[in-house]
Amino acid sequence: MATIEVFEPALCCATGVCGPDVDQRLVTFSADTDRLRSEGGDIRRVNLASEPAAFAASDAARQFLQLAGSGGLPLVLVDGVTVLTGRYPTRDELSAWAGPGAATDAPTDAPTAVPAGATLLSLVAASTSGARDDGACCGGGGCC
Repeated sequence: MATIEVFEPALCCATGVCGPDVDQRLVTFSADTDRLRSEGGDIRRVNLASEPAAFAASDAARQFLQLAGSGGLPLVLVDGVTVLTGRYPTRDELSAWAGPGAATDAPTDAPTAVPAGATLLSLVAASTSGARDDGACCGGGGCC
């Protein structure tokens, strides 16, 4: 799984989600990073206000600041390679960059193409053949 680093402009706190005027982009991004972390993703947020040494230690971040200034942030690196600047990544972008095994919004039970020569079972016929005719969904007692 890839390492994602997000070098952010100076924020009031680690997430920027505080105060009376919360930026919705930061709320969404914070939720997306929490989700990615909970699924094993390796993502690190670096705040210019609280971690200026981390900017100085990263060649990409330091050079970016010298050329674009802090107004060009956020800067997103994946395994040290610049992949996005000037805005926060979407959930789909984070999932794609995190690599194999990363969560996506695609349903896991989505139908797939049937391989040539495969035989399909008739699940509809099997489920209706055992249906009860007593009016209850799970038995004669009407338990549900």
